[in-house]
Amino acid sequence: MASLTPDTPCSCDCFVSVPPASAIPAVIFAKNSDRPRDEVQEVVFVPAAMHAPGSRLQCTYIEVEQVSKTHAVILSRPSWLWGAEMGANEHGVCIGNEAVWTKEPVGEGEALLGMDLLRLALERGSSAQEALHVITGLLERYGQGGSCREDPMPFCYHNTFLLADRTEAWVLETAGQLWAAQRIREGARNISNQLSIGTDISAEHPKLRAHAQTQGWWGGQGTFDFAQVFSLTQQPVRMEAAKARFQVGRELLRQQQGGITAEVMMGILRNKESGICMDSGGFRTTASMVSILPRDPTQPCVHFLTATPDPSRSVFKPFIFGVGVAQAPKVLSPTFGAQDPARTLPRFQTQVDRRHILYQGHQVALGLMESEQDQGQQLRQKQQALEQEGLEAARGLLARQRAPPLQEWGGLFQTFVERESQMYA
Repeated sequence: MASLTPDTPCSCDCFVSVPPASAIPAVIFAKNSDRPRDEVQEVVFVPAAMHAPGSRLQCTYIEVEQVSKTHAVILSRPSWLWGAEMGANEHGVCIGNEAVWTKEPVGEGEALLGMDLLRLALERGSSAQEALHVITGLLERYGQGGSCREDPMPFCYHNTFLLADRTEAWVLETAGQLWAAQRIREGARNISNQLSIGTDISAEHPKLRAHAQTQGWWGGQGTFDFAQVFSLTQQPVRMEAAKARFQVGRELLRQQQGGITAEVMMGILRNKESGICMDSGGFRTTASMVSILPRDPTQPCVHFLTATPDPSRSVFKPFIFGVGVAQAPKVLSPTFGAQDPARTLPRFQTQVDRRHILYQGHQVALGLMESEQDQGQQLRQKQQALEQEGLEAARGLLARQRAPPLQEWGGLFQTFVERESQMYA
């Protein structure tokens, strides 16, 4: 198992609010993706597709069997890999994942990354529960493993997931090929790089308890607490920090119970004091996402993505699956084909420039915000005004006021990306 160094990029935070915790009749999903400091995340749209029988699918490291039909997805992903840190599909399913270490050993052999499992679940699941079954089925067949960062030194972990749709949410926590899941029918929930499912288990791997008993982690009688049984006795320093973030995140959600909105979630993701908005050592929050999933199936789901690091100085831009939706080119990283250091063996021996156009402009803007007080403040005000415009468009759309024509929904995200890019130019 790869050791955990002080700069180990192992922190993320996911949040969900299910009515009546939400201020509106909608499920609200949010995630901060905390990754190596200079890693670039791109926002990728993949249309729905049909696939020939017997097709194979190349994921980050291994191939899997393709299914006959895949859903349209919007993904925020580290640009060197196939999977994603977070995303949504056309059916209103959202998923975020987190690194976790348990008593089950983490192997360095290449299998499916947790980020691959996330994308596969979005492409194949039409509800949160269906997506959960996709992940557990693939976990059983292919396992999880492989380095999770673009570096010659392997860095591997297991995964927890927060899955949400228009009606409910699920927390799925894994230990190797074993897993436990908790259904969230109402209220607010968060996860932060640790096992958090205790005795309230809604579904589990059929051999979970027998394995724990065989290993001597559980006596076989009485209460079975998944987190207590499978968590490491000696927690790494970063996981102890994650425990504090988890508790702060839970308290922030509790304080807003009944009034949670997309704006509230954005505020939580921007909370630097707690470390939820990460900027420490070798890693930081490299991208963020907030989604509104209305209970009313006639209303569109609205997904806000930054495509840039540090949400406290980024713009959440609205994306809607609609007629004419296409890839926004300025948030798409360059590709390197067969010569990509993530593909050539041994992997990650060289570095390439994966910065997309918006990322480059945003980096210049971040520098100005840090060094030029007046100009930086003006830029931040412009960012806030653009974001507010997107939020107001979403509110009007969900309230059936000032709704843009259906054919304009698909171009909404690209329009906001272009405007933000022009702001930095």
